Amino acid sequence: MPDSDTNSNSASSPLSDYFTTDHSRSDLRTRALRSATVTIIAQGCTFVAGTAGTIILARLLTPRDFGLVTMVLSISLLLQNFGTNGFIEATIQRPEIHHRLISTFFWANVALSFVLTLLFMASAPVIAWFYKEPLLKPIVVVMAVPILLSGLSTQHQALLMRKLNFYRTSVYEVGAAIISLAVAVLLALRGWGYWALVAKWVVSPLVITAGAWIMCGWRPGAPSRRTGVRPMLRFAFNTYGNFVLNYLGKTVDKILVGRFQGSQPLGNYDRAYQLSNMLPNQLVNPLANVAIASFSRLSNDPEKYRRNYLQVLSILSFVCMPISAALTLMGKDLILLLLGPQWTAAGELFTVFGFSIGVMMLYMTHAWLHLSLGTPGRWFRWSIIALTITVVFIAVGLRFGAFGVAVGYSASFYVLLAPALWYAGRPVHLRLSFIVSAIWKYYVSALATGLLCWYVLHKAVLTSNVFNQLGILYRIVLTLFACVLIYLPLVVLFYGSLKPVSQFIFVLREMIPNTFSAKRTR
Repeated sequence: MPDSDTNSNSASSPLSDYFTTDHSRSDLRTRALRSATVTIIAQGCTFVAGTAGTIILARLLTPRDFGLVTMVLSISLLLQNFGTNGFIEATIQRPEIHHRLISTFFWANVALSFVLTLLFMASAPVIAWFYKEPLLKPIVVVMAVPILLSGLSTQHQALLMRKLNFYRTSVYEVGAAIISLAVAVLLALRGWGYWALVAKWVVSPLVITAGAWIMCGWRPGAPSRRTGVRPMLRFAFNTYGNFVLNYLGKTVDKILVGRFQGSQPLGNYDRAYQLSNMLPNQLVNPLANVAIASFSRLSNDPEKYRRNYLQVLSILSFVCMPISAALTLMGKDLILLLLGPQWTAAGELFTVFGFSIGVMMLYMTHAWLHLSLGTPGRWFRWSIIALTITVVFIAVGLRFGAFGVAVGYSASFYVLLAPALWYAGRPVHLRLSFIVSAIWKYYVSALATGLLCWYVLHKAVLTSNVFNQLGILYRIVLTLFACVLIYLPLVVLFYGSLKPVSQFIFVLREMIPNTFSAKRTR
């Protein structure tokens, strides 16, 4: 139990809003939609900046440059996310918090981040030996700095997210993306090679940390005893343990490709992987904090919780499945247009990843369920199973090189999706039949769309010759147009009504006016 002075920031203090969620309970749906709109717009800006930066850097640097940095990132990002995956969610999800508790929690995060920073610096010789790349030693030392930087801003970010103030978090996130890419491009133009990429990964958390301190008025006090911090630490460690297992599932492929294929194939694999994950990361990940903050308020009402989650899952399926089909069809052209002819091998890999993008985006929502329901222990047990299955699929594909690894990684999501959502939703009685019902019509429509477009544009005698003679940009635009033209009628046919389309339009219309009204009231 907290001490009598747990609410040290009185109701009259301007900082008291950071420690209460009363403001969000009166109109949770409106605030959640408003926050979702802001994060999507912000991530749209980040997506544009990231895509532009990727195109420029890919033409200024070589696959080997990207491969060297990816070798270090595979481990550094694991440690850098120590606070941002666990400590933030623990603060958002906890029903009641106070100044002394969050201050103690803050300093615990900083201390542990400092230790991890020193350990990662000390591991430089081991990492260089593992990959047989002496150049990695100084890269490891420099890229250890973001581990500490991230720990300095987690509680400021968590407090802003807890009060659904995603306007402020979006400002420094977009700023970090733009500034870090600008620095990387400038250094690449000056001939810094892979150090330009290293600078990008250091500048981004530096800007985020500075921005979080500026946007959040809370300042940590001295750590205290008997503040009730232990349950939050257990929640954070369980959540981070889940992140570690999930991260390994997403990283073991790059580690194995780098170890057994070398930096050149790893560079191609990493570019294809990063570009295929760009859309899920820009859309689903930002919505995670909104979903956790919103769904956690419904955890005591299983029926309402279940209904809201299935509605979100249905809308995501409506959007994600056709995108996956389109990206699979135009993967080679897209890579050739964005990165240039030196990345042809990445185009082949991108096509494989494209086939699983929609399924992967839905799979990512199982974390929302675990975190909002306060069941990180269950999530940890599932993550062990998921990691085992992913590693088996990747190991089987490794004998066929980077292409086989991409096939194995993509296939694992198809096996994991339904069991993951069912297991995560058991506390609110989320049945497998509910999940399948919310997804299958969109998946079948997208699959049929992809097959039909592939045949018409690439195999049919009357149309394939004309299509192949078009320029790259025209082929991409025509593929997108054909997918939309076929997908929407199929969805309407399966549902026997315009309900999916009208539901999606209704949500969009509800989000946009809320954004404008929010601006007027701020």
